[in-house]
Amino acid sequence: MREALEKIGGEARAAIARAGTSADLAAIDRRLFGEGGEISTLLRGIGKVPKEERPAFGAAANRLKKELEEVIAARRAALVSVEVEAEMRGEGFDPTLPGTRFVAGGLHPITTVRRELEDLFTSMGFDILDGPEVELERFNFDALNIPPHHPARDVFDTFWCESIGLLLRTHTSPVQVRAMERLKPPIRVLAPGRCFRHEDVDASHEHTFHQAEGLVVDRGISVAHMIGTMQALLRGIFRRDLEVRLRPGYFPFVEPGFELDARCPFCDGAGCAVCKRKGWVEILPCGLVHPNVLRAGGIDPDVYSGFAFGLGLSRLVMLRYGIDDIRWFMSGDLRFLRQF
Repeated sequence: MREALEKIGGEARAAIARAGTSADLAAIDRRLFGEGGEISTLLRGIGKVPKEERPAFGAAANRLKKELEEVIAARRAALVSVEVEAEMRGEGFDPTLPGTRFVAGGLHPITTVRRELEDLFTSMGFDILDGPEVELERFNFDALNIPPHHPARDVFDTFWCESIGLLLRTHTSPVQVRAMERLKPPIRVLAPGRCFRHEDVDASHEHTFHQAEGLVVDRGISVAHMIGTMQALLRGIFRRDLEVRLRPGYFPFVEPGFELDARCPFCDGAGCAVCKRKGWVEILPCGLVHPNVLRAGGIDPDVYSGFAFGLGLSRLVMLRYGIDDIRWFMSGDLRFLRQF
């Protein structure tokens, strides 16, 4: 795999340097980063690399991806400059004509942070998975140790699809079970995506929001592994180390369960409006995967253990950018979006 990485990098740099037009460069970009592209395929194949080589290979693959993106951007700028000059020298060009107004697009802040998370976890050897937004009751509740009679179902304001056992998923946790059924340990996956709940919409609640589910299953996984991963996550998002603490929390699919808090990155624990003067910000629920959930995924809990966490992606973006109302994300208001 490392030889493939070096070969793809060398051939890509040479092809980019030879590109004579913006169209040629766009074709190279699609060949590398499009659906089924060489770099995209390489990143999806990180999970097939031997376990001991996976972190180093993932980091190298992401470095190559970033390098090639920068090389393409630089070459594109040079080609555009040459093409504009050629047009200006051409016949029939009238510099007094009014210019064309271009509308520049941009990434939604949730998309920006989601991609950063995917890059971060890919570099740690995680696979990025997706799951259906219209989910089976079995995966959304039953296989997560939440049977029909369980009182925990009452906290999920669920959108049900008639009475056929289908619903709009209330969290990204169903991907846990789907991953365990499809993959064999060791498992390291991140599953970001949209979730839906029948909420009374206000500044902190929305009917459509984003989460990112993480799952690790292997022999001998402990709370220490979970804390180390969470610290790496916060370091990647907030660009510095943050002190964390665990509080007991109940979630049917983990045992023991925790609420993970971080020292407020905005006031360093002194107390501010973001942390409600407490000095700590609640980041995510997490814990060791419940044996019943492992069994539901076809994994023997006497042999393997694991940890899982459910990251509120919308909440994390609000913390990252100091956004005070979750309704901005779904508003489509250009005054809000242009800030990012």
